[in-house]
Amino acid sequence: MIEVNAVSKDFGGRKILRDLSFTVPDGRITALLGANGAGKTTCLRIIGGLLRADSGDVRLGGIDVGRDPMAARRQLGVVGDREGLYERLTVAEYLSLFATIQGLSGGVRDKALQAVREELELDDLWHRRTRGFSQGERMKVSLARAMVHQPQHLILDEPTRGLDVLAARLLRKTLLQLRDRGTTILFSSHVMSEVSELSDQVLVMSAGRIVGGGTPAELLAQTGCGNLEDTFVTLAYGTAGGQKEGAPAC
Repeated sequence: MIEVNAVSKDFGGRKILRDLSFTVPDGRITALLGANGAGKTTCLRIIGGLLRADSGDVRLGGIDVGRDPMAARRQLGVVGDREGLYERLTVAEYLSLFATIQGLSGGVRDKALQAVREELELDDLWHRRTRGFSQGERMKVSLARAMVHQPQHLILDEPTRGLDVLAARLLRKTLLQLRDRGTTILFSSHVMSEVSELSDQVLVMSAGRIVGGGTPAELLAQTGCGNLEDTFVTLAYGTAGGQKEGAPAC
């Protein structure tokens, strides 16, 4: 379980996250929606231990990320907004390096590498250096890196951005399989069809806060909207006194 408890973060006096709280249950896929600047990437970076919150705390499987970041990271796989590939290494070398960093060695590491090679269909890429890879190929390798140590928790920042149809389908298939094996998954996205297809739970952010949450069906019922896009716009841009310009009246 991922628990975000009253997390706040400022940059240069600008409030990015404001007492943000939510829970991502085990064995579920949760989508984090928000307009650009809503705080999604900052939130994911704090969960991943890349940023420190100004106040509040984040727990992964009960472990406080701020107090014991190494133990928390052993439970976590991250696919961020930058792939972070080492272009002089082959895919096999790159993934072996990260498996070793995660504490895997010998036969255990070899078995983990073979498992992720098969699951993400990496045979054609395995002995190639990552320099010159397409966006879809880079995403597959980034996902393999996040999965190689079989973490309980997986977070992804707009994972299908720039992917072709086949790469996006493989990613969705993999996430559903991981969900069915009990993995806790949190991802951000602007693609509403993808959110509808994948999500057990949807969280809508606006100005650093959660302004709506539930299953896609529950959110539609709460807003009275006929589709998830209108629901998102209503929650993210609506005001207590009415709708902002461009927001639908569902």
